Amino acid sequence: MNDHGHQAGFNKITAAGLIITLGIIYGDIGTSPLYVMKAIVGDRIISRELILGGISCIFWTLTLQTSIKYIILTLRADNKGEGGIFALYALVKRTKITWLLFPAIIGGAALLGDGIITPAISVSAAVEGLRDKYPINTLPIIIGVLFLLFAIQQFGTKFIGKFFGPVMLVWFLMLFTLGVSQVVTDFSVLAAVSPTYAYNLLVEYPHGFWILGAVFLCTTGAEALYSDLGHCGKLNIRASWIFVKTALLLNYFGQAAWLLKSEGQLLDDMNPFYEIIPEWFFIPGFIIAMVATIVASQALISGSFTLINEAIRLNLWPKVRISYPTDLKGQLYIPSINWLLFIGCAGIVLYFEESSAMEGAYGMTIIIGMLMTSTLLVYYMGMKRYNKILINVFIFVYLAVESSFLIANFEKIPEGGWISLLIATLIALIMWAWYDARKIRNRYVEFVKLDEYLELLCDLKTDLSVPKYATHLVFLTSANYEEEVESKIIYSILQRQPKRADIYWFLHVDVVDEPYRMDYRVNEIVNDTVIRVDFYLGFRVAPRINLMFRKVVQDLVKCKEVDIVSRYESLNKNQVIGDFRFIVLEKFLSNENDIPFYEKIVLDIYFMLKSVSLSEEKAFGLDTSSVHIEKVPLVISPIREISLKRLPSHNHS
Repeated sequence: MNDHGHQAGFNKITAAGLIITLGIIYGDIGTSPLYVMKAIVGDRIISRELILGGISCIFWTLTLQTSIKYIILTLRADNKGEGGIFALYALVKRTKITWLLFPAIIGGAALLGDGIITPAISVSAAVEGLRDKYPINTLPIIIGVLFLLFAIQQFGTKFIGKFFGPVMLVWFLMLFTLGVSQVVTDFSVLAAVSPTYAYNLLVEYPHGFWILGAVFLCTTGAEALYSDLGHCGKLNIRASWIFVKTALLLNYFGQAAWLLKSEGQLLDDMNPFYEIIPEWFFIPGFIIAMVATIVASQALISGSFTLINEAIRLNLWPKVRISYPTDLKGQLYIPSINWLLFIGCAGIVLYFEESSAMEGAYGMTIIIGMLMTSTLLVYYMGMKRYNKILINVFIFVYLAVESSFLIANFEKIPEGGWISLLIATLIALIMWAWYDARKIRNRYVEFVKLDEYLELLCDLKTDLSVPKYATHLVFLTSANYEEEVESKIIYSILQRQPKRADIYWFLHVDVVDEPYRMDYRVNEIVNDTVIRVDFYLGFRVAPRINLMFRKVVQDLVKCKEVDIVSRYESLNKNQVIGDFRFIVLEKFLSNENDIPFYEKIVLDIYFMLKSVSLSEEKAFGLDTSSVHIEKVPLVISPIREISLKRLPSHNHS
């Protein structure tokens, strides 16, 4: 299916599309009422200025950040219908501005850090609602729910995904109803729509500016919303946001109305969200909240898998095992990332113990990610020739808004924000080390002109004194030009061990900026002897080269462009297919290097990561039975000439 076909179902608003969108897109931002108002009040005495100012800040944050920046502007920056910071980077890197890689790496790392903290805080906030009614230890329940959540990932979300939409529809209807039930008791809270209340809180309330760190939690799902664009399409997202925003705001206003009844008091351990649920509805309400947080966490975990897959294809992450539990497009499962996320979530829960304590770790990395998206978006708007006044207004408004959120979140660093920063920094360092090491390595790869060796390959093919190595000998090459090949490949064929074959195949994989492109080109360099195949794969397509190459060969046979029948007489007579053998050249850092300190550190990190990552043959989906690995030394900067002096031989006469 091409990109256009993939999006065809989302080019119009449908009831089914809207329901699916509720389940996939709005889980993270939709469960924020569980903890935002509790975080804003904190240990402060409840006052009208605090509550109305907090609600006003929430209203304008959802309007400026989520509605205008993401729903209206950022969703325009789709790459063949796909969204997310790496999809945006794939678009803007066409400008050839190399430093834009940095905001892409930092933003991707921040979103992955969010994938660790969001399930922990969402599930904790939901489960802790039980404690208000029943005196129990909720920690084992939280860890148990998280374990089950991560354990079911291996089965995919095709089945449970059908229930995501209806579950979130029920959740938003519950938010709407609970909010209305409280707002009707005090319509004065609606006055908080005026930005003057937000201004008074931030400027006149004691230390009011720092409350922005808690307010920011209401829009944390906006970045994930953009990442999931490809699943639902922008029309369904924009239409459903009207309902979602209405339900969220009414619930926040309802919580505010309830809080104003306790003016002059402390909130203590009470959660305003659970307090506005009627006693008779508490258990059903708790169950709905619990399931909604699981849906929210599920969406973010799936998003993390997609993000890592994109990072691998863009050479920003070590190759890891990826499985495809269902036939849904874009549905994948990465075991190593899944269990690392679980360990991270469990560690966060055990360290902080309370969801209120986790709020310190939550939000810091997300605002950094949003700033990085804004940076890339400015260049995207310039690339698309947006009105310069609009671009300058965007820069001014969002530099002010997001810088304010960032500064307000600085207060959270000693309270736990350092943990999310540490996680994001480690992820970003891995991405940079992997990317830069490959650049260093590729800089020293020597390419030769294939033309110079074609006659030699033809001679080798007919040299019966050399034992036949394979009927079809297949090499993976990184050479971008059809007339070139790595010198190490020629060395492997001619010198390391002369490899006689009937047909020499050279396969090259080119990762393109379009997400789901799957094309190939065949160039028969020497008839029935040397063939090159170039695969053009999107950054969201897994390079299952074994399957793809088989399809290419089938197409060539069907068109009578190549004969793959074995050349051995007995087998040829019976039309037996010839054997295919893949050669993978695996590089290791040679001791014969004298390289700068920085490059040595980067390469050491690279080879350390490579030792625990997926092997080249598995990463490219090659059958291990037909693959031969050859170790090749990577000599980057040879040690200077050795001063070795020859002594005269002994005279034994």
